[in-house]
Amino acid sequence: MVTKGDMVYAWTPDSGLLEKAECGGAVTALLKSALENKVVDAVLAIRKGVDLYDAVPTIITDPKEIGGSAGSLHCGTTLVSKLIVKYLGGASNQKLGVTVKGCDLMGILELAKRNQLKLDNLLLFGVNCGGTVPPVPARKMITAKFGVDPADVVKEEIDKGQFIIMTKDGQHKGISIDELEEEGYGRRSNCRRCLYKVPRQADLACGNWGVIGDKAGKATFVEFCSEKGAKLVDAAVKAGALATSSADPKGIAIRGKVENAMFKLGEKWRKHDFSAISENLWDVIRDETSRCIKCYSCIDNCPVCSPIKIELTSGTTMVPVGYLPPSPMFHMRRFAHISDSCINCGQCEELCPMEIPLALFSHAVRVEADATYHPKLGSAPYKN
Repeated sequence: MVTKGDMVYAWTPDSGLLEKAECGGAVTALLKSALENKVVDAVLAIRKGVDLYDAVPTIITDPKEIGGSAGSLHCGTTLVSKLIVKYLGGASNQKLGVTVKGCDLMGILELAKRNQLKLDNLLLFGVNCGGTVPPVPARKMITAKFGVDPADVVKEEIDKGQFIIMTKDGQHKGISIDELEEEGYGRRSNCRRCLYKVPRQADLACGNWGVIGDKAGKATFVEFCSEKGAKLVDAAVKAGALATSSADPKGIAIRGKVENAMFKLGEKWRKHDFSAISENLWDVIRDETSRCIKCYSCIDNCPVCSPIKIELTSGTTMVPVGYLPPSPMFHMRRFAHISDSCINCGQCEELCPMEIPLALFSHAVRVEADATYHPKLGSAPYKN
């Protein structure tokens, strides 16, 4: 019997799932078990599309199809939180199993605060995340730095500070993330600044950090963050769908060290990115947003920004209608709207057709607000 706070190594005895999954396939096995036992009505997962650079959100209701979503896709940068609201009715009428990164989870929590989704109907599988790489830059990086045709890559992973690829002929190549990022490749800028690496506000926090000894690469580290998550694992073990053993104390310590190292790296990137705009933040914002075509992508794809539709008439809005680029107030109001709740997911920036560094600005404003009103969270971003 496991309970909230326990930590175990877990793996599936299902050879079919093991072949497709990573790190023992515990998450895949638990998702399958949740569907089979009607704990959830459906699973929202990310599967590979035409290749490794094509991350496709998918709804799975047949347990036999869960294997198709096994494995990680670091070159997919989809945020699942708003998909639950936009396409799944906020989970108001069905129970969903959802695999989440830190930013996915923060988005879900913000939407729950706004009563846009029913948190009680979600079973959340948190996965450790060191960051993701945009698909187009990933292809360029693999070509330039690895000397490999991106189409020949059949698997990729981020492990032990390296971005690692495996090609069709079985070759493995790894390059230090630090080296890649010093040359302008690597993870998304918002991922570099992220400090939420182990999503403990999910029901389970899973990953490969801390799995050592004979279980290394063959099991998943699972931390029980809610009684709901513990109950699911207990049921899967009793049904023979999952096997577990106590986490090695040395492995637990190693996991903590990895997480702490990621914190320090995130702080380093915050200082680097924020110091570049420290002297004249608002001037930089004004200049960069002068390219804006007012497509509303930054609003539509933000899990925090929830605009209220109102009838606009002349003289009733702070932002004059019908002008491009829009008044700087268009962006100032958006930054103010999310200043206390930006989750640094990077969607606004990644999906901006004019390549305005919107995530940088939003995140800088959020961190400055945190430092001003919550001193325990640290100093202002560009006062270091």
